[in-house]
Amino acid sequence: MSTRTWGARRPRRRRTITGAAVTAAVTAAAVATAAVLLTGCGGDADKASVPEGWGTLETGSLSVGYPKSEGYAEQPSAERAKANAAVALKEENGIRTGMVSVQLNFATGVRDAAGAAAAAGAGIGLNSTRKATDDVRLAGPEDAPEAREARRIDYDFTSDGQEDTPNRGTPMTGVLVAGVDSKGVPFVVRLNAVKDAVDAEDLDAFVGSITVK
Repeated sequence: MSTRTWGARRPRRRRTITGAAVTAAVTAAAVATAAVLLTGCGGDADKASVPEGWGTLETGSLSVGYPKSEGYAEQPSAERAKANAAVALKEENGIRTGMVSVQLNFATGVRDAAGAAAAAGAGIGLNSTRKATDDVRLAGPEDAPEAREARRIDYDFTSDGQEDTPNRGTPMTGVLVAGVDSKGVPFVVRLNAVKDAVDAEDLDAFVGSITVK
């Protein structure tokens, strides 16, 4: 119903007042509707985007995507190593050709992203070549900006052939993201795979899928 209909057959002054009231009511309704819409999706405003076809690993400190559509599957908790809070594996003919893992509270005395990255980087191994180290900002709670600061390390390495990994000497590639969550718990997230099995775009998508809690 338009403001013109509301104001029909009334003095000009009254029509002006009524029109303003209707306009105010419509504006208020629009604001209320917008508020409802924002409330409905508010939890996603600080959550990372996970690519279509990917799955998500959930832990107490963070969530991270993994390329489920490429054959990765979450490992049952009873089967994964104690050091890992969550794992997704890609297996081909009994060989683990790709792995996404999350470790929490993996180092002592760590209070920030730099410390977490230093501890995680030390565990990459002597058969690795670090390619790049960058500061990244993760998705997460706005009221804990320090928890969203993390460090990314890209590296290449060769497989040792142990624990159902590819033959010894097989070229591999990896990326890790290390930081500290909003409760001060250090974390490191890794994706390791046979070299060229994942491209730079997938590695970026992996890093971009992390939401710290």
